[in-house]
Amino acid sequence: MAKRRLLGTLTGLVAAGALLAGCAQSTQTPAQSTQTDAQSTQAPVQSTEMPAQSTEKPAQSTVYVNLGDSFSAGTGVSPLEEDSPIYCQRSSRNYAHIVAEEEDFDLTDVSCAGADTGDFRESQHQGVPPQLDALDEDTDVVTLMIGGNDEQTYGRAIRLCSELADVDRAGAPCTDRYGRSLIDPVAADIYPAVRQALRDVRNRAPNARILLAGYPWLLPPTVGCYPEMRLAEGDVPMIRELQTALNTYGRRAAEDEGVEFVDMSQVSEGHDACAGDERWIEPMTTSGPGAVHPNEQGQAAIAEQVRKALAG
Repeated sequence: MAKRRLLGTLTGLVAAGALLAGCAQSTQTPAQSTQTDAQSTQAPVQSTEMPAQSTEKPAQSTVYVNLGDSFSAGTGVSPLEEDSPIYCQRSSRNYAHIVAEEEDFDLTDVSCAGADTGDFRESQHQGVPPQLDALDEDTDVVTLMIGGNDEQTYGRAIRLCSELADVDRAGAPCTDRYGRSLIDPVAADIYPAVRQALRDVRNRAPNARILLAGYPWLLPPTVGCYPEMRLAEGDVPMIRELQTALNTYGRRAAEDEGVEFVDMSQVSEGHDACAGDERWIEPMTTSGPGAVHPNEQGQAAIAEQVRKALAG
């Protein structure tokens, strides 16, 4: 009986507590009710603060222009650059395209097979503007290979010497006939022409970093590889001396004009046209325009040296 009363008492207390709570809620003053209603109907405050504007400018692409002759154009390396003049034989895998792809540069390539320093200022072919026209004060980087076609240096020497190779294959018939007449024009004529070309490039692209790349070796120092390179054994040193002169005076012209010189002589040693599978230069027996020009491996090697120079 006592247990039943205790439970009844607890039940009554719980019910009374619930009733008191309800009364407390229902006895809220009118002022409090009005304040609550005002708060609930108040319009949300809109922020007048403008979002912060970024002061960073979007990154601009590096404007890159490639100039020069067939070694620069990558003549003989497939595929050709789309929509480029067919006369120029400009490869889409030449060193400039490789550099632009690896460095994310915005490339304009106006290199052209057969170009000499005069084609920097004059149109080389119909529809092919002077190469200097591609430059302006917004140009950031310029690369070029030039000088080998001035005075028909490479072409004339290779042609004349190959014509005499069968006369005395073990001798030096070309050297005996022409002496230094194939080499001396490098200092007398080509050096000042290359120097002027570099000066013109600097004037057109005053804010650019300019890099003149040297020519990779065509032949070993002494022993040739007839018939792959159709030259008499004794004429190989003369052709090598001619190329040494081109690179030496190219470097001197670059130094005179405050231009960087990318030396290919050391890295290309042992990768000449006589080096078999290790060659960077295609031999004379290669069909098409790629003969006696850098192949795909050669262009990749030039690109690597240019990138190293840019990183320096």
